[in-house]
Amino acid sequence: MKTVTVLGSTGSIGCSTVDLLGQAPERFQVQALVGGTNAPRLAQQARALGAAHAVIADVARLPELKALLDGTDIAVSGGRQAVIDAAAVPVDWTMAAITGAIGLEPTLAAVRNGGSVALANKEALVCAGDVMLRAVRDAGATLLPVDSEHNAIFQSLADRQVDGIEKIVLTASGGPFRNATLAEMEKATPEAALRHPTWTMGAKITIDSATMFNKGLEVIEAARLFDLTEDRIGVVVHPQSVVHGMVQYTDGSIVAQLGSADMRIPIAHTLAWPRRMATTSPRLDLAALGRMDFEEPDETRFPALRLARESLRAGGAVPTILSAANEIAVEAFLGGAIGFLDIARVVEDVMQAIGHQAADTLEAVLRWDEEARRAARLRTASRAA
Repeated sequence: MKTVTVLGSTGSIGCSTVDLLGQAPERFQVQALVGGTNAPRLAQQARALGAAHAVIADVARLPELKALLDGTDIAVSGGRQAVIDAAAVPVDWTMAAITGAIGLEPTLAAVRNGGSVALANKEALVCAGDVMLRAVRDAGATLLPVDSEHNAIFQSLADRQVDGIEKIVLTASGGPFRNATLAEMEKATPEAALRHPTWTMGAKITIDSATMFNKGLEVIEAARLFDLTEDRIGVVVHPQSVVHGMVQYTDGSIVAQLGSADMRIPIAHTLAWPRRMATTSPRLDLAALGRMDFEEPDETRFPALRLARESLRAGGAVPTILSAANEIAVEAFLGGAIGFLDIARVVEDVMQAIGHQAADTLEAVLRWDEEARRAARLRTASRAA
């Protein structure tokens, strides 16, 4: 049996992972489930999977979790350090799905075990790419990409002939404002931005899809994962979300991965890797689909892609600054404090204000992450005033 830990089990990716684990209980032994604030969901998951340990990040919810799991043999703990400690327990496979910079330390703790880490936390490579990759090398760990686009690239590298890659291409749905004008986007409400046409995701990543910041972050992540320069990573808008990623080789061949818009597919690929496992995901019917469309992204309406590429070229702490400022700007937009197009404006302002800084240690990454958040809060407050 493969031993597993799920960091972020009560979120969207975590719930899909728990669903897959529940479909094959004879194959997996759950060491720990780590949730954020949803004690009832965490308790239900821990009972269903027979987890050895349930950890809740919000220590204020710990008494509730203890009460819900009273009478079981499941160990219960809570708080920031408990999350990191749970991640540090050696297992064969860890799902790293704690979103945001708060997931950096637990993900690093899992990497240092030297096992396989299924990476669903963009910030691990966006904000702390050098630190994370150095830890992976030192521990002999294996990073398995969970994002549908990066997983598609990983699957399309079937022969592993990396030196034969001309470029890779990430696909983007275009989000709810793919055909909207700048004037319409200026007036967009959080409710409209949260109506994603294809995927069901958490609020933050759904807004990132609407602004295309998610695709910008994925470009940075792809550069780290596949050791490619920014100019060899393309993006195309593909509203059907059937082709998730492509690799173009030097001989002119293109290898692509296709599948339904169900995150259980890439999760299952990492969970069973290097083999495959059955899932109940909807099967793709190309005849019923009928057509697939592709178009270039519009960086005038979606400047997030430009900003992400600029940060990748700049290096150092600039991707960290971009990611942190975006988190604060998204929070402000969801709270009604700023407009939709203000998200990218705030991020660009913060990037320009702080500029290039070194970020070769976790302490430096966390420092510039906090500085970018502080600067972004000041700018969102001034725009709201």
